[in-house]
Amino acid sequence: MSFANGQPSPVTGHRSPRCALRSLPLAVVIGLLLMAGDGLARTGDIKRDPADLVKKYVSLDMKGARLEAISWVTVKPYVNWKDEPVWGHTVVIRDFEVVDDVSRWQVVGALEVVIPVKFRVLGSMYWETASFVPHPELEDVGFRVKAVAGRWRIIEPMAPPHVGHKRMINYVRQALLDETDEAHRAQLASLWEALRKAESGMGK
Repeated sequence: MSFANGQPSPVTGHRSPRCALRSLPLAVVIGLLLMAGDGLARTGDIKRDPADLVKKYVSLDMKGARLEAISWVTVKPYVNWKDEPVWGHTVVIRDFEVVDDVSRWQVVGALEVVIPVKFRVLGSMYWETASFVPHPELEDVGFRVKAVAGRWRIIEPMAPPHVGHKRMINYVRQALLDETDEAHRAQLASLWEALRKAESGMGK
């Protein structure tokens, strides 16, 4: 048995809880494509602010675009790697801020910069065990953006998905509604409740 994203299940003879967290509904995928739309055609235009590229990528990630292979197409034009790795966990966030102040960027070269992004993290959700571990913190991540073949591209970091709190709650809730196995329903119900309680983990 394997996970929805292809990772082998560690639970012999049973579906992994990851399998219960089903693929994104078609309507959600279409919505992500429309969000990315501005352009999938113009993504990374060297004449545009590279911070715009980072904002779009992080926004799509927050909406859950990297949770499933089917929606990977929406973020692929923003990065310089070809495939999304299988992640053992997802970082659950409240929000993020991309630093627009150019004076706070690290200039690596004429067409290469590191743009700081601040995430308000609530915790991490682990797929294999369908569990949530709260660890409220402010996470600073530098997104390295470089001109590649005449387009801005994020070349690092290749980090786990950073998904919005509400999106993650809805994702697990849908899996709970669709699950028929009682043992897995219990796991998902516990996970859903833990995610809901995370609202109080960091001030609004």
